[in-house]
Amino acid sequence: MIEQGLEAVVLDGGIGARPVHLVAAAGLEAFLATLPAATAGFLRDQDFTAASGKLVLLPGDAGVAGAVLGLGDGRDVYATGGLAGSLPAGIWRLAGQVDPAAVLAFCLGSYRWRPGAASMAQLAVGAGFEPALDQARAIFMVRDLINRPANLLGPVELADFAVALAAHFGARASRVNGEVLAREYPAIAAVGAGSARPAQMVSFEWRGSAAPADAPLIALCGKGVCFDTGGYDLKPSSAMLKMKKDMGGAAVALGLARLIMQADLPVRLAVWLGCVENSVSGHAMRPSDVIKTRAGLTVEIGNTDAEGRLVLGDLLAAACAQRPDVLLDFATLTGAARVALGPDIPVVLCNDDALAGHLIRAGEEVSDPLWRLPLWNGYRDWLKSSVADLNTVSSKPMAGAIVAGLYLQNFITDGTRWAHFDCYCWNDQTRPGRPEGGEATGLQAIWRAIQTGVGRGFGVFG
Repeated sequence: MIEQGLEAVVLDGGIGARPVHLVAAAGLEAFLATLPAATAGFLRDQDFTAASGKLVLLPGDAGVAGAVLGLGDGRDVYATGGLAGSLPAGIWRLAGQVDPAAVLAFCLGSYRWRPGAASMAQLAVGAGFEPALDQARAIFMVRDLINRPANLLGPVELADFAVALAAHFGARASRVNGEVLAREYPAIAAVGAGSARPAQMVSFEWRGSAAPADAPLIALCGKGVCFDTGGYDLKPSSAMLKMKKDMGGAAVALGLARLIMQADLPVRLAVWLGCVENSVSGHAMRPSDVIKTRAGLTVEIGNTDAEGRLVLGDLLAAACAQRPDVLLDFATLTGAARVALGPDIPVVLCNDDALAGHLIRAGEEVSDPLWRLPLWNGYRDWLKSSVADLNTVSSKPMAGAIVAGLYLQNFITDGTRWAHFDCYCWNDQTRPGRPEGGEATGLQAIWRAIQTGVGRGFGVFG
């Protein structure tokens, strides 16, 4: 999965490839005027209005000579996302002035998890599009990790992959498990105690080739719960069906780390992953248990299905000790976030207005939206416990995503700029560029934010 292939891409100038003309509605008449009268008439007879995603194949002497794809008003970044499966097999090129986003969308729509999928059209890509292809490879990697069945990707296998990715880019990795994990990351160990598959904590550090020793430090933390039964607060069977995706936060963190290292950004990077399985057994944590955390706080287990915040709490405490310039964490954390925003839009909870604004703007620039919810201090008392420093959950059935963020904030040291992303990491149905299955939710937005933050000279974000 590290050497991620793009079978639908041909890396050449596209000599001999059939063209796909991309046409916005506003430019339709001008485009028709450039065509032979018979071709223009054919498109008019097809009632082609350049609606977004509308594809018309153009006839030629030996079959299909080309195609025309509508872009609508130009705002649909996934307009080219269905081409790989809609065009006849063979090599194609995007005609005219091509936006890298169109290449990326084509690639994303070509993704297939299941082996032996039907043959697809291929896109000829010339020089200058490597950043878009790198982004596609990172997203494919994230999707592959999330789609892999839980019996094939447990805590050890996820940790193995993280170590291998780090080695691929020359990063220095460390791994903690067993008695050391129980001592140094006790909340992570408590979550994994119910599983026969041992919990792991993996971290790695990397520095860009042009980054000085005091370069800005970006820290990434990811929830890697490879399967979540809910523990003793057992999920219903219908809610367990997609729980192989509960390590999606760790996968997104790895995808973002890959992009940072691949681009050799002039920064330092630290990645922290908690790789566990939340199972039921005689060793599993129970509701009302009180456990210790790496930060020294004691926590009452209000619900064993609120395990992700336990994992992240230990990771955040470890990451804060390095005093990062910015700390980002990723998790498939709450159903409340999905009730509020649905599957496509991650919840962002952030303790810094400038950082939050930069993230939101970046998402708008690449049409990968993020939405901020407040860290409302008025709900902080909802996490009080009579037997520990805090409870993992609130007894009130409201504001679940915000309360989860308030819990995590207890593990953020003063002065650390921090943003938490509660993301779904799954497509419930196939759409252009977004096949059903695992998804790198929010990755494009956050990658854009990091690139522009560094490029504008704001250290990391501005």
